[in-house]
Amino acid sequence: MESGARRPYRMGARAAAVEATRARVLEAAAALWTRRWYDDVTLQHIADEAGVSVQTIVNHFGGRDGLADAVADLVASQTVVARQAPVGDVAAIVAVLFADYERQGDAGVLWIAQMDRVPAAARAAAHARDQHRAWLEQVFADRLPAPGPAREHALNLHHAATDLYLWKLWRRDLGLSREDAERAMRDLLTSIDPRKRHDA
Repeated sequence: MESGARRPYRMGARAAAVEATRARVLEAAAALWTRRWYDDVTLQHIADEAGVSVQTIVNHFGGRDGLADAVADLVASQTVVARQAPVGDVAAIVAVLFADYERQGDAGVLWIAQMDRVPAAARAAAHARDQHRAWLEQVFADRLPAPGPAREHALNLHHAATDLYLWKLWRRDLGLSREDAERAMRDLLTSIDPRKRHDA
């Protein structure tokens, strides 16, 4: 009787331990790939960082590419949570976007730079673009035209005005303060509002 009663507990504890190990590996891989080129990070580096064996990583993710895809999925899910903003509130939209870029923008730029030779980076970048476009449709739903060419044009403008590389230009290349960079993006988004454009 006791053995049967304790079995679900043991199974639950084992599942929790497996999930904790998986999360630790993901965090270790994300931390290393945030700072270093994809090819410079081996499974052994990640295993050492996470305190597990290389075989454990292989068992969970199948290898480095599978782990990279899992890291990209983790980052994507964190991005969805981080970018919650009221529809049409430009100041709030820019604020949450900058908070996200300040947190992981440099890592994003590093991954995009590798997309031509690292398939996992290319997949992550493509997913991030699609995710960003869907986010734009959500937070600017009040200003976007009905489906059609005008909507696509407006989305393209908004995508350019909020792109990661624009953040990089302002914050890293030109050295703008976060306050000045956010103000620049707010002004840009205000200037391309389709409701105020006669040629929209």
